[in-house]
Amino acid sequence: MANNEDLFKKIIAHAKEYGFVFQSSEIYDGLSAAYDYGPNGSELKKNIRDYWWKAMVQMHENIVGIDSAIFMHPTVWKASGHVDAFNDPLIDNKDSKKRYRADVLVEDYMAKIEAKIFKEVAKAKKRFGDSFDEKQFLETNPRVLANQQKIDNIKNRLYPAMDKDDMAAIKTLIEDLGIACPVSGSKNWTEVRQFNLMFSTQMGSVAEGATEIFLRPETAQGIFVNYLNVQKTSRMKIPFGIAQTGKAFRNEIVARQFIFRMREFEQMEMQFFVRPGEEMKWYAYWKEQRMNWHLSLGIPAEKFRFHDHEKLAHYANAAADVEFEFPMGFKELEGIHSRTDFDLSAHEKYSGKKLRYHDPELNESYVPYVVETSIGLDRMFLAILSNAYTEETLEGGNSRVVMKIPPLLAPYKIAVFPLTKKDGMPEKALEIMNGLKSDFMCFYEEKDSIGKRYRRHDAIGTPYCVTVDHQTFEDNTVTIRERDSMQQERVAIDKIAGIVAERLRAKL
Repeated sequence: MANNEDLFKKIIAHAKEYGFVFQSSEIYDGLSAAYDYGPNGSELKKNIRDYWWKAMVQMHENIVGIDSAIFMHPTVWKASGHVDAFNDPLIDNKDSKKRYRADVLVEDYMAKIEAKIFKEVAKAKKRFGDSFDEKQFLETNPRVLANQQKIDNIKNRLYPAMDKDDMAAIKTLIEDLGIACPVSGSKNWTEVRQFNLMFSTQMGSVAEGATEIFLRPETAQGIFVNYLNVQKTSRMKIPFGIAQTGKAFRNEIVARQFIFRMREFEQMEMQFFVRPGEEMKWYAYWKEQRMNWHLSLGIPAEKFRFHDHEKLAHYANAAADVEFEFPMGFKELEGIHSRTDFDLSAHEKYSGKKLRYHDPELNESYVPYVVETSIGLDRMFLAILSNAYTEETLEGGNSRVVMKIPPLLAPYKIAVFPLTKKDGMPEKALEIMNGLKSDFMCFYEEKDSIGKRYRRHDAIGTPYCVTVDHQTFEDNTVTIRERDSMQQERVAIDKIAGIVAERLRAKL
């Protein structure tokens, strides 16, 4: 684990040094769990958002987008259950003075037991090779069965206690398992208590007449309250989807792990409205679609896995996470949920407005069921950074740090360099760049040796570097260097745009 922690620290340092992510309000010693995206980070973030939007909206005729307000009527959050049920169970260690989510402490404990099972499977795979039957091994190996029994016993205590809001039972479970504080190593815990995660503020001109409203803790409700507006104005027939990206806010007490868990973050969500009874078919469809989207970026498949929920949220009848192997282990990246008709039915009840769909094929009206895909843009950004960060030793003992960001998402697509600052090369390089920049984000640089410039653009993930040299003036060609292989080829100036465009084409 130490190596992974070291790697995580390197990624965080690299993100700052190369203008991806800065601590918010850093000149005032920063604000906890809030971050700013720098020049390269804001471009990368925009490109991820655009790629998601393209996959969801542009590639589906039956999905449209909206951009709803952050401020919403307070009753929205009553109807959604956030006022009454959007709580985390928190526990403090009296020695370290650190605060933790009680359920996460227990789930981390279970994850360590689960890791032992994975270790047994990996060892057996190595021993038996192609003849290894993983299913049979999991069902018969005594050590695996014993560990699985431990996990099941813990789940059978944790999840009923969570459902009943039985904070004393959760505290007893933590004590029975002998869970220690990761910082102090002590088991000196406070009681467990609930904490609502919504930020509230006042809307109104005078304090006495002000209404308490909330900063939205998710973007989904903006879609649900606009369901009828969108369905009618876009003349949508079920099944259809509504997509949205935007900021959400949660007063996370245990915000940590860089941009993985923040108080102000961005979501990319799509709610897909379906006939009641057909939700499981669409749930399976969207699980596959979303995993394919992740894999389309060229990230290795072994970095992802599905985690099916055993404990479901009050609104769901099925839920799964796409988990990604971050430096701190496999963690949730995206959720796919079958939300039933909970949201629209609740808003019907609280608003008094009918949110039905008249199905011409069935000749009946009903409240649609919903399948949701919800991904954290900041988490996706961190997944891209984590996968991209590569330290390489080159021939001759030199080394480089290269960000192997999928070229389609890279902040800059092309860097244009004059070999030297004389002989008309800067003017020619700028002329080439001016011809490319309407189609691609380009970067011009003439400072330092060509080798140092290559290294700088390796470090920010620029996939292609174009260099103007003396030969350019003889035959109108330049060298184009590819980031990952460092291979260089000579190409005609008028061919650059076509070559780069072809290599950047999305494979959706």
